[in-house]
Amino acid sequence: MPEPDTTRADDEPLDLADEELVRDPFTSFAHIRERASMVRGRVRGADPMWVATRHDDIRTAMNDPRFTIDAKACPGASVAHRTEQTWQGRGMRPGYEKYLRASIFDADGADHRRLRGLVAAAFSPRRVAALRPRIDAIAAELLDGLPDRAEGGVVDLVEHFARPLPITVICELIGVPEPDRDRWRARSATLSAGVCGAELGDALGGMVGDAHVLVEHHKAHPGDDLISDLLDPLHHDRLSTDELVALIVNLVVAGHITTVNLIANGTEALLAHPDQLALLRADPTLMPHAVDELMRYCGPVVRALPRYATRDVTLGGTEVRTGEAVLPIVSAANRDPAVFTDPDRLDITRTRHSREPHLGFGHGAHRCLGAHLAQEETVGALTALFDRFPDLRLAVEPERLRRGTNPVNWHLKALPVRL
Repeated sequence: MPEPDTTRADDEPLDLADEELVRDPFTSFAHIRERASMVRGRVRGADPMWVATRHDDIRTAMNDPRFTIDAKACPGASVAHRTEQTWQGRGMRPGYEKYLRASIFDADGADHRRLRGLVAAAFSPRRVAALRPRIDAIAAELLDGLPDRAEGGVVDLVEHFARPLPITVICELIGVPEPDRDRWRARSATLSAGVCGAELGDALGGMVGDAHVLVEHHKAHPGDDLISDLLDPLHHDRLSTDELVALIVNLVVAGHITTVNLIANGTEALLAHPDQLALLRADPTLMPHAVDELMRYCGPVVRALPRYATRDVTLGGTEVRTGEAVLPIVSAANRDPAVFTDPDRLDITRTRHSREPHLGFGHGAHRCLGAHLAQEETVGALTALFDRFPDLRLAVEPERLRRGTNPVNWHLKALPVRL
C-alpha cells in the first residue's frame, strides 16, 4: 500500500480551462494520470480542488460515505461550494444560487433520496422503453428534413439532428408548450456552450423565469407530463416551488446536453472508424453495446460535480482534509489502462465480452438519473441515422472539426456531413 502523499501541492494549480485540456481531455489528462494520483487544480472563480484522474479513486469519491456532494454536509467551518463559485464566476446573477442548492443534483443523504424518489419513476427502464416510439418518430421527422437543410451537399448534424432530438424529447417529458420550445432550446444551448458574463446571466435568469411560468401553467392546466405528476396533490411529499424550478432547469440543461453531444461525438467516432461501423452494419444488435462503448470512448462528460471530504481521508495515496473538494475527471477515468484493456481503442463489442464499468454516467447514489433515457435516445438516433443514410460520410477530415470551449463538456460545435 503506498504511503500517503502529505505534500500540499503548493505549486501553481492546474488550470482546468487550459486549451489543450479542453481540446483533447483524453490525451491531456492521461499524461496527468500517469504522473500523479491526484493534483491540485483550479476553475475560474472557485477555490482550488484536488483533481482525481484515476478510475478507482473517482469511483471511491463517488460512492464512499466519507465524501459528499453537498458542501453543507461537511462538519466544522463553512465549506466553499465550488459549483456555486464557478457559476458566479461565469456570470450567474446574485440570488440564483438557491436553484443550485435546491437541486436533486446537489443534495445528499435523506434529502437526495426524497427528491430522487419523487422523479425516478419517470426515468425507469420501463417508462423510457415506452418513449421509444416517440423518439423514433421525432428522429424520422428530423431525418426527413435533412436533405433540404444541405448547402452544397453538406448538412450540419449537430444543428439539424443531434441537438433538436433530445431537447424535443425533454420538453415533451416535462410539458413545455410547443410555442415556447424554441426559446427553451436557445437558452439551453447558451447555458451549455460555456459562455460567461451577461449572456449566461440572461439565459439562466430567463430559463428560471420560464420554469416558474411553466409550474403555474401546469397548476392551472395539468396534463400527462412529469411536472403535472409532481404537482398532483396526491403526492404527500411534494417538491417546493424552488425545488421544482431547480429540477426543471437541471433536467432541461443537464438532462439533454449529454445526449446531444453523445449523438454527435458517437456519429463522428463511427464515421472515423469504418471498421467499427462495418461491424455495426453487419450486426445491428450491437447498437446498445456500441452506445455504451461510445460513452466510454468519446463521452462528452469531462468532469463530474465535486465531492467534499466529510473527514480526513487518504485517496489515491493523497491526504484529503475535511472540507476539501475532489473533482472527478470522468474522461480520464474512462481511459484508465488499469481498468480498461487497450483503452484508447474504440471497440463496440467491448461490453459484450466484459463488464468493465465506465463512469460516463457517474456511479453510486448520484448515477445519472436520465442514463436510460440518454442511452435509448442515442440508440434510436444512431440506428435511424445510419439506416436512412447508408452512404453517410464526414464532409471534412476529423482533425478539422471544430470543438466547443466548455471545459465541462467535450463537444462538437458542428458536424458537417454528406448524406
